[in-house]
Amino acid sequence: MKMKNAAKKILLATGVSAVLLTGYNFNSLSEDYFEISKNLDIFTTLYKELNTFYVDDTKPGELMKTGIDAMLESLDPYTVYYPESEIEDFRFMTTGQYGGIGALIQKRDEHVMISEPYEDMPAQKAGVLAGDIILKVDGEPAEGKSSSEMSSILRGQPNTDLVLTVKRFGLDEPIDITVTRQEVKIDNVPYYGKVASDVGYIKLTGFTETASREVKEALVALKEDGATSIVLDLRGNGGGLLNEAVNIVNLFVPKGQEVVFTKGKVKDWDRSHRTINQPVDLEIPLTVLIDGGSASASEIVSGTLQDLDRAVIIGENSFGKGLVQQTRSLSYNTKMKVTVAKYYTPSGRCIQRLDYAHKNDDGRAQEIPDSLRTEYKTKNGRTVLDGAGIEPDQHTEGQEIAPITQTLVGKRLIFDYATEFRATHESIPAAEDFEITDEIYADFTKWLDGKDYEYTTRTEKMLEKLEEATKEEKYYQEIQSDYASLKEKMHRNKELDLQTFREQISLVLENELISRYYYQKGRIIAALGEDDDIDAAIKILHDADKYNGVLAGNVNLDEEKN
Repeated sequence: MKMKNAAKKILLATGVSAVLLTGYNFNSLSEDYFEISKNLDIFTTLYKELNTFYVDDTKPGELMKTGIDAMLESLDPYTVYYPESEIEDFRFMTTGQYGGIGALIQKRDEHVMISEPYEDMPAQKAGVLAGDIILKVDGEPAEGKSSSEMSSILRGQPNTDLVLTVKRFGLDEPIDITVTRQEVKIDNVPYYGKVASDVGYIKLTGFTETASREVKEALVALKEDGATSIVLDLRGNGGGLLNEAVNIVNLFVPKGQEVVFTKGKVKDWDRSHRTINQPVDLEIPLTVLIDGGSASASEIVSGTLQDLDRAVIIGENSFGKGLVQQTRSLSYNTKMKVTVAKYYTPSGRCIQRLDYAHKNDDGRAQEIPDSLRTEYKTKNGRTVLDGAGIEPDQHTEGQEIAPITQTLVGKRLIFDYATEFRATHESIPAAEDFEITDEIYADFTKWLDGKDYEYTTRTEKMLEKLEEATKEEKYYQEIQSDYASLKEKMHRNKELDLQTFREQISLVLENELISRYYYQKGRIIAALGEDDDIDAAIKILHDADKYNGVLAGNVNLDEEKN
């Protein structure tokens, strides 16, 4: 029976290929068509022989998915196959909705742990806390389950109950918590508010099908609250639906304006995407924050607003994804997300950074070289470049994370301290008021005593290379005592790192502690108080001459900073 189903899938896949070829000149592609038919026949024969004669059970479904994944991976990382078991995950990516308990989870040793419940979602309402270790679900042991396996177990039809048996810090015995699954909707705008008396702030984390509506509601509310300028924060936003990006740009530009043009191999994908609604505000001063995690739809919004000289872009260079995907339905309730086009912002530039059509010998895609990047002009004549994401009008430098901070986070020591802190502190001040006091930090450093947070600094790595080089070149005996002295000094300096990098560690610790009481919204509010990008945005929004000068091409913020 399995073999028959597999054969049906192969035949149906052939049919899908034919559908995807519509729009081409068949005669000009007859050689390609023969190659496709020939290789599908080879693959079908190989698959049948392998499943029939291989010495062990091949698990045909898993084997097929492995083959498909490897084939698609050779193209680009955005062309992806979704088997029926992952359709719920696909739905979540496009709608932001799923049936479940509303919590982030992570693998911890042999169990899965709750890393963060969402505010006002079933898990949080039932009393589940970050740090709870899941021992059983409905009486079935959870030990050894992966995060993906546990995610599938926790998800399900809304209004169905499940019983979590969890181990909680501070309690001697496991406890049972009954959680009623609900339709969980993750907001695209988890927070909006004012960062100055007249400056509104909107944090946008995704582009699912309600993104533009949420941004519009936030924008209108902020204007009613007295905001006369706006900061739109797209940092870390990996993108989503193209039409939602168009609709968000539409809030600030006239109806009928081209936002993005897509061009693919199939002529149907050569199309202009224009705004179709009346804008909310054509004049309100606007800044957009981006970083290396801003991709795809985030780059359409920031790039288009830059091309139209409608906003000042602040932050770090964006990711550089200028590719468009479409979802194709396959047989047996499976789907494929396939790259079908490149997109171009109004100036004509494509900001795709990596060339997946030309890869290195090791299979890695190459970056577009600077020599091949082309200049384009914004509406007001400012120069912008293609081929490497969106370059901000004002660059800000992200703080380098110290090795000790990375280690404390990576080994979950900050997370674990926050779990214990929450168990012994019923409440803390409001998110905007809470800070790490000397007392809390001293308690944290004392708590670290005896715990493993060994790490290697960049300097230590260089010293190790120096030692190897001097031994190879026979100089080591002459510098051995100096080398040992230098290593000892490095070790003593590392012992002081908890104090040297106290400010940085405190910010991370503060954010984690606040999340235990005020969840995702609290994290955002806490981060606003120590944010150089937002400070830069407020500064330019409060200087009308400079703001207008940037958009007119008369002011270079990076040159002024230097």
